[in-house]
Amino acid sequence: MLGSAPPGTLRHVVTHLLTPLLMCLGMGLAYLGAFAHPEPHQLPVAVVGSGAQVEVLAQELHDKTGDALDVRTLPDRAAAEQALKTRDITGAYLPGSSTLLVATAGSDTSATATEKVFTPVAEQQGEPLHVTDVVPPASGDPTGQGVFFLLVALSIGAYASVAALGAAGSALPMRTRALFVAGASFVVSLIGTAFAGPVFHLVDGHLWGLWGMAWMYAAGILFLGIGLHTFLKRWTTLGVMVLFVMLNFTSSGGIFRPELQNGFFGSLHAFWNGAGFIEGVRSLVYFGGHDLARSVWTLVIWLAAGLAAVTVAGIVERRRKATEAVAASPTPLASGPARAQHAGELAAEEEEMEEAVAV
Repeated sequence: MLGSAPPGTLRHVVTHLLTPLLMCLGMGLAYLGAFAHPEPHQLPVAVVGSGAQVEVLAQELHDKTGDALDVRTLPDRAAAEQALKTRDITGAYLPGSSTLLVATAGSDTSATATEKVFTPVAEQQGEPLHVTDVVPPASGDPTGQGVFFLLVALSIGAYASVAALGAAGSALPMRTRALFVAGASFVVSLIGTAFAGPVFHLVDGHLWGLWGMAWMYAAGILFLGIGLHTFLKRWTTLGVMVLFVMLNFTSSGGIFRPELQNGFFGSLHAFWNGAGFIEGVRSLVYFGGHDLARSVWTLVIWLAAGLAAVTVAGIVERRRKATEAVAASPTPLASGPARAQHAGELAAEEEEMEEAVAV
């Protein structure tokens, strides 16, 4: 059946097919699990005003929706707008005028979900719902989701660089690879900042802050990926995609924030690096820096984890080389097998690089 193929070819092919098949499985589970059935879970909304009518309306909403909504009351419009600007709520309904206040810069999908909640409430009062956007996104990003696609571009640039540096640069000392990582992350962050500013105008200003977060995000992926490559070898591409695509994109909040997702992806949003970048940019650009420190610390912690991984990997590699040097025999009888092993390692590295870049 295999013709003149060398022994082990079939096993070799099947082994390499595992990576794309596992990617297919993982991407399907992650994306469909995160995005297929968005439903509100404790979506924070407010009814604005005072008196028995407001209290009754808020209680009715709570009774009808159960855990889907987190309904509260606020005394006036000013308090409602402030709560939206500090991202404590996703929408505030003013019964007297059938007006809904939202902040689409925080999440267009959450604002849409809130609008669906209060549209029938306004209809019961005999008026159409009037929606006012308190914090709209930039004109170049009308849906507010452009930052998510910027995240995708940064991620691809970072983890593709991991594949290239991990395979092609595996013979280099870890310090040299770390310098390449610093340079690659700098270039990736500059490209992302150019996309966000002068190219597509996703944001109006704050480009220096955005660049800083983009660099920390890309550097964190690159350092962690290069560190993991020492241990995972040809499985590094799959591992990095699980961390920074399957789990990262789905929990970032760029499409659906945690209040519209199930508990698993909603919990990841609290500490994953993609969420740190997305929410950090939103806080910086649209919400006056509110809660920005938390997002920045998230990126710093992931960057520190990457630096730690590279440090550990460098120590392990030095010990491996020292052990190999001691075990290597200088006799001619051992030189043949040693050369064969070295050639096999080079061939494996070349094959890994071709596979990783192709994926």
